[in-house]
Amino acid sequence: MNAKQIAADYAVESVKDGMTVGIGTGSTSAFAIEALGRKVQQGLFIKAVASSIRSEEAATNVGIKLIPFSEVETIDIYIDGADEVDKDLHLIKGGGGALLREKILAFNSKEFLVIVDSSKLVEHLGKFLLPVEIIPFAMELTLKQLQKLGCTTKVRQDGKEPYITDNSNLIIDCDFKRIEQVDQIHQSINAIPGVVENGLFTKNIVSKIIVGYESGEVKVIEK
Repeated sequence: MNAKQIAADYAVESVKDGMTVGIGTGSTSAFAIEALGRKVQQGLFIKAVASSIRSEEAATNVGIKLIPFSEVETIDIYIDGADEVDKDLHLIKGGGGALLREKILAFNSKEFLVIVDSSKLVEHLGKFLLPVEIIPFAMELTLKQLQKLGCTTKVRQDGKEPYITDNSNLIIDCDFKRIEQVDQIHQSINAIPGVVENGLFTKNIVSKIIVGYESGEVKVIEK
């Protein structure tokens, strides 16, 4: 069995009739969208908001009703994957390029369920390059400030051109090797003018980590 699908299916069981649901972006979230779509087709009524244009399209394709953010009073549950999860439940997200919108949804949700397979569990963050979304203006100056924090930087590419986010910004993938002072790095990056947001999701924003295994087993890690 697919471990990502196991985690996604388990998380979707928490979605109840009448909820407003936040939909994430990426390969694991795609399984959650499919599972939600099946429940909607069986009669579940939900409203949803999504963290990317491609997730909006995927949700629409399976019959999930999307609403504008102007109609959102609160998001009951946000379900999304992660690229790394450390022992303290800090995350790196943004491999799919939607980290800013993902963080907005996570911050504004009553419950943030993180769905992963066991390969995403690590002792320390940093093997996966940390994505940072920046505005294009004076990009070179912003890169120099990021490098002062102790990382090497690379502008994410989409073929031969820079990758452009749904917000018309750039993604810089930062190699810190190992991130131990998560809160400090998070604050230092976001203090740089030109940085919009970074892919560190600190444990205070996470409700549960749902880990799926190919055996069909699910492990739920809570704070």
